[in-house]
Amino acid sequence: YRPFLVREEKILIMALESEDSKQITNSVIDILNACIITKGIDITKLATFDIEYLFLNVRGKSVGESVEVMITCPDDGETQVPITVDLDAIQVTFDPAHNKDITLDDTLTMRMKYPSLDQFIKENFAVDGVGFEQSIDMIAGCVEMIFNKEETWSEADFTKKEMIAFLEGLGSKQFKELEQFFTTMPKLTHELKITNPKTKVENSIKLEGLAAFFN
Repeated sequence: YRPFLVREEKILIMALESEDSKQITNSVIDILNACIITKGIDITKLATFDIEYLFLNVRGKSVGESVEVMITCPDDGETQVPITVDLDAIQVTFDPAHNKDITLDDTLTMRMKYPSLDQFIKENFAVDGVGFEQSIDMIAGCVEMIFNKEETWSEADFTKKEMIAFLEGLGSKQFKELEQFFTTMPKLTHELKITNPKTKVENSIKLEGLAAFFN
C-alpha cells in the first residue's frame, strides 16, 4: 500500500492547500478504505474521533511515524517553531463531562450523534472559520433523536429545514449544552512544551484534532 498511500497523502496535502473539502473527504475515504481489511465497515459512518485516529495511524505506519508541525508560540503570538511529533504519542482523549443527551425542558431530551465525515472535514479544515448558519446546519445533522417518556422522534421524522427551525427556537441554556457536547467530544490531543527562541519563555501547547497535525 505504501506507493498508493504516498500518492494519496500528496493529494490530501494539495486538497488542504486548495481548501477543497470534497477532495479532502474523498482522499481520507480512499486512504482508509485501502487499509481496512475488515468487511462491512462504512468509513463514513464512523465517529469522527475514530476517523482521526485511524487516519493518523495509517499515515504513521505507511509514510513515517513522526510529523513536523509549525507551532506559533502563544507568549508573543508570532514566533513559529518547527516541532517533530511522534504519532504513537497522540491519543484519543475522553472528557468525563461529555454527554450526548441535551435536556430541552422538563419532558423533552435531544440525543446527539457525532458529525459525519463530510461535516468533520468542513469543521476541521475550515480556514475562514465556521459561521452561524454553517454551525446550525452541522448541529441539525447531528441530532439522532428527540424523546420523552412516551414517544421518540428520530432524525427521519424531521426535514433538515424543520430541524434547523426547531434548533433556532432553542434558548441559551440549550445552546450552552449543545456547545458542551461539541467541545467535550472525544478528540485527538497531544500536549507538548516549547521554548520561544526569541523570548526564552516556555509555552505549554495542546494540539487538538487532525488538522493540527497537517499544518
